[in-house]
Amino acid sequence: MGTWGSGNFDDDTAADHLSGLTDRLIAEVTEAISGDPVGIEPDEYWGVAVPCNLELLHLIARQNYVGASLPDRTTIAGWKSRYLAVWDRTIDGLEPGPEYRQQRRATLVRTFDQLAELAKE
Repeated sequence: MGTWGSGNFDDDTAADHLSGLTDRLIAEVTEAISGDPVGIEPDEYWGVAVPCNLELLHLIARQNYVGASLPDRTTIAGWKSRYLAVWDRTIDGLEPGPEYRQQRRATLVRTFDQLAELAKE
């Protein structure tokens, strides 16, 4: 086992654990985005959980820990396109206020974009 520091993520076992965790978050997003669009509507579980997973991936990736993985920018762009298409098509049916609608969409765009900034080409 390799250890390179005293931090919680400074050895091979921690890197393996982190790799498994980020891989699971990515797999969940991939499955949700590629599945039935109803599943990622704004009031459905994955409609809420997908942005949560993206935010968690971003927070982890910012730490530059060994073992953390991200999808490539093309994959993230595809997720963003599909997710926002569903969101735009269905959000008005939930009758949000215009301010919430605008702010939430901006947050969603930022969530995808900030992850893409950390991802490799």
